[in-house]
Amino acid sequence: MHELSIALNLVEIVEEAARRAGAGRVVAVHLRLGAMSGVVREALEFCFPLAAQNTLVEGARLEIETVPLVLACVPCGRDVRPVEGSFRCPLCGTPSMHIRQGRELEVIGIEVPDPEPAMEEH
Repeated sequence: MHELSIALNLVEIVEEAARRAGAGRVVAVHLRLGAMSGVVREALEFCFPLAAQNTLVEGARLEIETVPLVLACVPCGRDVRPVEGSFRCPLCGTPSMHIRQGRELEVIGIEVPDPEPAMEEH
């Protein structure tokens, strides 16, 4: 299950970003996951809490946006969403391997708690 190594890498990236931002913990991680990324969403969701243990990311929600497969059809001159399991244009039937989107595996944002207001000294 390579999703565990992906989850560990994801936690490392997010933890580094949180530290640079001065955050003490992460509340949520927002991820774009393409249909052709080769990552099984459910396996990643299972592995993420395990990878996040004893880090700034422990307890954070993993919010995943699924990115559908989009191909470029040369004869039609359009970007199209093929029928699932097919690499053919749904309009003209031409096969295409020109993938425009659907391979994504990217962190698009993290949420950290608002900083505590500074206490005024009198």
